[in-house]
Amino acid sequence: MHCWVLALVMISAVVLAVDEAFAAGAQGTAGGYRGIWYYNQETNDEYVYKYSGGLGTYCAKHIPLACYAPEVNKTFFCYGGVSDKGSLLEMVSCYDHATGTVPRPTILMDKRTTDAHDNVTIMLDDEGHVWTFCSAHGAGPRAYVFRSRRPYDVAEFEFVQETNFSYPQAWHMGERGWLFLHTRYEKSEGQMGRSLYWMTSSDGRRWSEPQRLARITMGHYQVSWPWRQKVGTAFNYHPERGLNWRTNLYYLETDDMGRTWRNAPGEPVEVPLHHAANPALVRDYQGEGLLVYMKDVNYDAEGRPIILYVTGRSWAPGPQNGPRTWNTAHWTGRDWEFGQVTASDNNYDTGCLHVEEDGAWRVIGPTETGPQPFNPGGEMALWISRDEGRSWKKERDVTRDSEYNHTYARRPVNAGPGFYALWADGHGRRPSESRIYFCDRDGNAFRLPFSMDGEMARPEKLHQ
Repeated sequence: MHCWVLALVMISAVVLAVDEAFAAGAQGTAGGYRGIWYYNQETNDEYVYKYSGGLGTYCAKHIPLACYAPEVNKTFFCYGGVSDKGSLLEMVSCYDHATGTVPRPTILMDKRTTDAHDNVTIMLDDEGHVWTFCSAHGAGPRAYVFRSRRPYDVAEFEFVQETNFSYPQAWHMGERGWLFLHTRYEKSEGQMGRSLYWMTSSDGRRWSEPQRLARITMGHYQVSWPWRQKVGTAFNYHPERGLNWRTNLYYLETDDMGRTWRNAPGEPVEVPLHHAANPALVRDYQGEGLLVYMKDVNYDAEGRPIILYVTGRSWAPGPQNGPRTWNTAHWTGRDWEFGQVTASDNNYDTGCLHVEEDGAWRVIGPTETGPQPFNPGGEMALWISRDEGRSWKKERDVTRDSEYNHTYARRPVNAGPGFYALWADGHGRRPSESRIYFCDRDGNAFRLPFSMDGEMARPEKLHQ
């Protein structure tokens, strides 16, 4: 093929990718805040699915979904919406803390799937541009990066890149640029599974080659978060028994954009990890016969990691497989200290962990039984520990007497007190509409408008 013909083909492919990315109403707005309903794996029992419900803020491994910008006193957030045809819409919006209002949400793109694994994540750069990372679910491309055309504005976005990544966790680290933790579906030693990778970029447009962080047996799920100049990641692994059997707890961190990885004691760790017994191991839950579900990771005032996770005895829903225990693992500077927040009724009950300036730890999540018991989610509650996770007290119920289960409470970056967690609701056992919610630091909950007549609207405060 002549060079000019090859160049024309390549240009056409790029144009097609851009057209695909901006298909079906991109850059328009929706008439309200409506989330995607999704399920995974039928169970052929009364619980119907392994997990299901309003999963607009799914999953815990898509991080972050919201960022507070004090420069404009707004929280920018994203979620998985739904089109009239039932396909996943990648949605972006913001909450104005000064006026207490939200605009019509922006439709970033129609993902042309019903799979909530393709949900979007968000991050702001130092100039205030809003970056979004639309996930793929699998080895194909169908992952997209977009950037807002103007700082602190979600009305218009420019297409940056079509590529492949899953479970995106992109962190902007100031003048050092981007550290992008993510997952890639690939074969390793003949087994298809989930490998952890990272990439770096100075500008979000040109990225380094992906480097593998870990691939033990069938792979991993991870949660990550930055603290000052470092980023830490906590993860489990999938043994040969299969992807439903996730176990063990690991932790690694880097303060030099991935050039060096260390465990909690600060010892350098050679990556990629290939064996279940390694220096990143926090606790051998496989030896205890327990599964591990990752939820969040945060830091105390000294930058020592605190991991929030749920343990259970089986992947299958139902009371016979309980309890589902909400746990914390805290590196004290000498060893890992483990605590228990509470127990709930499903492995996929997901909340977030805040660490306050006064040292209090605050968990917001669906720990209370909901209208569809033993399905994911339930009623949201606020828990507080004032002794670094050794004891916990339920401060208040955030929701109650709900029609649907509330699911996947997510923590904003640099959270402002008026927008402390973002989540969705939905029926746990059959398709339903799904609404989007947030709460403030005190646990006062607000429902975003399901339908809007004007360009701006005020969220509805729930009365507990």
